[in-house]
Amino acid sequence: MPYPTAASVADPRPSLLRQALQDRLDTLAHTHRVPGAQLAVDIQTEVLSVCTGTSDAVGGHPFTAETAVPLGSVTKTYTAATVMLLVDDEDLDLDEPVSGILPEFEDLPKVTVRHLLAHTAGLPAGLDSDSATGTTAPRYLSRVCTDADALFPPGTDFSYSNAGYVAAGRLISTVTGMSWHDAVRTLLLEPLGIVPSFLGDTADARPVARGHALNKATGAMRPAHQNLAPVEAPAGALLGSADDLIALGRALIGRTAVLPAAAAAQMRRAEPGAEPGALADGWGLGAALFQQDDVWWYGHDGNAQGTSCHLRAEPHSGVVVAFTGNSGGATALWRDLADDLTALTGLRVPTSRAALGRGGPVALPECLGVYRNGASEYRIVPDANGMPALSIDGDLPLPLRCHPDLTCDLVDPDTGRREPGGRFHRDPADGTVDRVQISGRTARRVRTV
Repeated sequence: MPYPTAASVADPRPSLLRQALQDRLDTLAHTHRVPGAQLAVDIQTEVLSVCTGTSDAVGGHPFTAETAVPLGSVTKTYTAATVMLLVDDEDLDLDEPVSGILPEFEDLPKVTVRHLLAHTAGLPAGLDSDSATGTTAPRYLSRVCTDADALFPPGTDFSYSNAGYVAAGRLISTVTGMSWHDAVRTLLLEPLGIVPSFLGDTADARPVARGHALNKATGAMRPAHQNLAPVEAPAGALLGSADDLIALGRALIGRTAVLPAAAAAQMRRAEPGAEPGALADGWGLGAALFQQDDVWWYGHDGNAQGTSCHLRAEPHSGVVVAFTGNSGGATALWRDLADDLTALTGLRVPTSRAALGRGGPVALPECLGVYRNGASEYRIVPDANGMPALSIDGDLPLPLRCHPDLTCDLVDPDTGRREPGGRFHRDPADGTVDRVQISGRTARRVRTV
């Protein structure tokens, strides 16, 4: 099927297309038990935006195009874009050592600004939000930016890290003299026409959606508490609508002067060593890269407590697609909506990394062992059938299905459904398995079992 241009998508009666999207969103939200959601599709000639349901399952307030949803990790792309504005102004250099600006990195003198944005610094994921509550950014970073906790030499691998974006936020504050909140508001959000909204705001300037979780015992949807620590704000504190994500997507593919075209192009360029495994097909500077057929899309996914938000943008057609939903089930809703977009518009919007031809499952006994990412422990031990199973910090072990290319799937023990999990790494010197990457986070092997 030829890849559609923005003009070809805009051609077939937008009002009918909008109604078809509305009908599918209404139906899928009911199917997936999602209280409220918004889908926005920018086809350059206009934005098709549809909403459904309520922003709060208890209060019953309508979910509208103005409703701001906790964006989770999509915040990182806004933070990265703010850093790129400082790079464009020559206040920062992508390849300068962070230690020259932040003393907390004195143990890691080879980590650069580029490494932070691309998750290639070798930093652990960071402190859990409960432990980080009340901690300042310098103290937070001093605890995790140590040679002992480094996962790999900077620029040689990928490990998704909130700590890297705590550091990016601290760079922004140090260079601008403003808080991260004020800097991202002043330099990026307001120029993009976005009404700023952050977790912890005491007086919101717009309606806000609550995240929701399903109570399996009662079948009821209950509001979820957002527990992100204030120090983690640059990694996940923004709230926004699908329309706000559309504004970011336009900037990411060079459709607005707010983010210079050269800076946007750098964000989209795949970084060497950034192999994100199950998360995407590649990684740039604050942007995930997804390949669909021969076309590359750019964006990010975010899950806060009980929310699911997604952005995809394609520079050649100029198409931008964004979704916000206020329950964990909204991720499955988003995937189904992407399939419907193909049927309704011809757009093939990727929701995950491209499928790999990896061969049949293998036992891979050499992967068994204990791995660490900061304070988190990954134990891979044999299950009752002799196949590897993964337990993180003592959680219920999940079966792994490993493949000859060292990739692995996580298996839902209740349904048997497989989800891409990650991959193992061999030490280039001796060929032994020395690291595992699960859901984008790398853990270093510390002992065998």
